[in-house]
Amino acid sequence: MPIDTPPFIVAIPARYGSTRLSAKPLRKIGGVPMVVRVAQRALLAGAAQVVVAVDDTRIAEALAGQGVEVCMTRSDHASGSDRLAECALHYGWDDDAIVVNLQGDEPFAPAAGIREVACALRDDDAPVATLATPITEAHELFDPNVVKLVRTIQGRALYFSRAPLPWARDAFAVRRDTLPDGMPFLRHIGIYAYRAGFLKRYTALSRTPLEQAESLEQLRVMEHGHAIAVRLTPEPFPPGIDTEADLARAERWLAQEG
Repeated sequence: MPIDTPPFIVAIPARYGSTRLSAKPLRKIGGVPMVVRVAQRALLAGAAQVVVAVDDTRIAEALAGQGVEVCMTRSDHASGSDRLAECALHYGWDDDAIVVNLQGDEPFAPAAGIREVACALRDDDAPVATLATPITEAHELFDPNVVKLVRTIQGRALYFSRAPLPWARDAFAVRRDTLPDGMPFLRHIGIYAYRAGFLKRYTALSRTPLEQAESLEQLRVMEHGHAIAVRLTPEPFPPGIDTEADLARAERWLAQEG
């Protein structure tokens, strides 16, 4: 691990049920359960502690002997962050500890990106940090499944949206099939780092109107007046796994990389 990377914990929420992909954490990629591949990425990044927050003993059994801890959590959590908040209370992590929330469907998350979000939180006094990457294609900007964001000059999030952000008024009045030069179009990457003290308090925050309208959990943090630091990822994050088609794509990607 690079010497300038701060100590950090990786916590991985892994819920057995999924509306689009049944038993998602246990689905195999190259013969290895997805949740095991995610845990391996966390270990590769140099995390001081790796905890997988599960709601089913079958996930815990798949992780046996992998060198990570398993925290059994309630099955009724509304989000992965809520699940990790239960972990933070269970382990009594120090309020200043950096906890990276690595999604359980990111089996190819780059180690450098995991470390980068931890560094982003260390270098800012915001309670939350996340990553982004430039958007280079117009179809991405106009795709509601791609979450966009805008940030301040100092690198803090101004807003996240499924709508195109920012709106290049003059350029888009003429055409929308290409992106104008010089505009900071950014796609959000769904990895977060939290200060553990904030993570413990997270569940007390009520759901908010913008969060519900956009179906974006991070807006709850901002609507309650808390800052989110944003840094560009040093390496691309391959897409996460949500569907059978994604699984097939992951198998092809693994074969090419191998």
